[in-house]
Amino acid sequence: MTTTLAQHTVTSKDGTVVEYSQVGQGPVLILVDGALCYRQFGPSQDLAAKLAPHFTVITYDRRGRGESDDTQPYAVEREVEDLAALIEAVGGTAYVAGQSSGAALAMEAANQLPGITKLALYEAPFVVDETGKPVTQAFLARLKEAVAQNQRSKAVKMFMKQVGTPGFMLAIMPLFPMWSKLTAVAHTLPYDISIIVAHGSGKPLPPTLGSNINAPILVMDGGKSPTWMRHAMHALSQTLPHANYRTLEGQTHMVKAEALVPALVEFFTA
Repeated sequence: MTTTLAQHTVTSKDGTVVEYSQVGQGPVLILVDGALCYRQFGPSQDLAAKLAPHFTVITYDRRGRGESDDTQPYAVEREVEDLAALIEAVGGTAYVAGQSSGAALAMEAANQLPGITKLALYEAPFVVDETGKPVTQAFLARLKEAVAQNQRSKAVKMFMKQVGTPGFMLAIMPLFPMWSKLTAVAHTLPYDISIIVAHGSGKPLPPTLGSNINAPILVMDGGKSPTWMRHAMHALSQTLPHANYRTLEGQTHMVKAEALVPALVEFFTA
């Protein structure tokens, strides 16, 4: 069994060069990161190592992050094309697992790309009722303005406040080394909000959401996650076709690999 990490590039439809890594052997599984994360910062590296005994695991830097290009103008469709190019490069079909806004992107991609043959989603940050703070077009506009003015710390703080980070944490986070890694990809925060804003208003999900997805779907949340998130994931599992719902007890939005990996292995190998 190989555990060697191989580095590759693929060129998306608009010419964007996307960097990705491959490890393990078996069916291909692509991991899609959420906001502010990329191959060298976030959960995907650890997940890939633990999943490698079961799958050929692909991790990649979403456009604008890490070593990938950032061709403008941005559109969610361009990120779907990035995934399409990745899937084509690794053989034409793949399982896909996404976390947070990466789950929302993975869902959108599966709605368009028949090459995604199984789909696992962990806590796409939709807001479907009054229990959550709405994600609005006005917030997206303010975030874009901060990025346009190169106010990276401001953009990260706006995002963190939106997702419920306590005020005292926002005050001390800039003192830690990780802050520079967060601000380095602050310009991609509007990309993530663009992906979720259509389903972040606090209104019920449209009944046609994901109607073109033919792949089996696993929708997951954490047992200790906020009420609004759990409501959203339960609603998503009821809306998407071919979907099952699972709660990982004891977990939050920052799900631990030790809890997520067994659920992914069970689903994708079933």
